[in-house]
Amino acid sequence: MAQFSRTWWGKNFIGAIEKIVDSGRLSRGRSYARGKKVKSFTIKNGKVEAKVRGSVNPYFGVYKEPLYTTKIEFEQISRSKWNAVIAVIASKASLISRLLLNEIPDNIEDSFKLLDVNLLPRSGKDFKTSCSCPDYSNPCKHIAGVHYLIAAELDNDPFLLFELRGISREDLKAELAKS
Repeated sequence: MAQFSRTWWGKNFIGAIEKIVDSGRLSRGRSYARGKKVKSFTIKNGKVEAKVRGSVNPYFGVYKEPLYTTKIEFEQISRSKWNAVIAVIASKASLISRLLLNEIPDNIEDSFKLLDVNLLPRSGKDFKTSCSCPDYSNPCKHIAGVHYLIAAELDNDPFLLFELRGISREDLKAELAKS
């Protein structure tokens, strides 16, 4: 896990995913992420799309390395819930100051829990996933690998976690600045 995340929010993201996803698939997903099998990776409007290389397996008639499309779409928090969460966050100066310094306070989930909302995923209901691979199980190893890369991206840009849940960095900071 340390290879994919350094920050508490990246580690907690992986911890949340590891509670939801089968450990065998996660293990294969980690090897896909480490092995650079994810060829492209984009995050836009709460949606993650990646191209992931599959495996050559002559036993199954796969002689050419396939490229699968993997999608992860996070459940969006409604605008009214965001307004309520922002009001709770705005009432705590320590949260505002850390967020304005591009850090996510380690107690930020408390503000969400007060309103029965969560920032980090808690269950499979918090996102929809799909992959064009022939694996019948969802999430497959390709999707699991992309989850680890999301955690690494969260280390670089913690506000991505907010974007994945439906509010842009600019909108969040503008609302917090008003307070």
